[in-house]
Amino acid sequence: MPGYKGHIAGGAFFGVMGIVGAVLLGYLAKDPVHLAGLLGFCLLGALFPDVDTDSKGQNLFYSLLIVVDAGLIYLKMYVWAAWLGLFAMLPALGHHRGWTHTWWAMLVVPLPIVLIPAVLIGSQPIEPFFRFYLAFVLGYFSHLLLDGELY
Repeated sequence: MPGYKGHIAGGAFFGVMGIVGAVLLGYLAKDPVHLAGLLGFCLLGALFPDVDTDSKGQNLFYSLLIVVDAGLIYLKMYVWAAWLGLFAMLPALGHHRGWTHTWWAMLVVPLPIVLIPAVLIGSQPIEPFFRFYLAFVLGYFSHLLLDGELY
């Protein structure tokens, strides 16, 4: 079982391979900011399953969430900041290697990335948000694979 460095490396590997594949297949434009954001979400997904225990991965994950939440508050996007705060507390509802280390959590945990914009934006296209959902799922998948939870 890798530690946080192994999960970051695994998430980075899967994220870079996914991004390179998507760019080569024409699904993504070569926008460095967008691609960096996707890689960031992949890394967050790779760290998320271990946020239910006191670890460096937990510290990194919540440090990033604080920065993002502070940015949302600074931009006066209070609803988004509140949603982020709510979902950041969910791992405290279980024990280590509990629900956060399941295949269904890999698909359900990042759903707010798509569902919240769909509710708030309405009928406008949510495809860009779906890309971030997939990036998070890919990172989450790398974590579960490295922990041996998928076989």
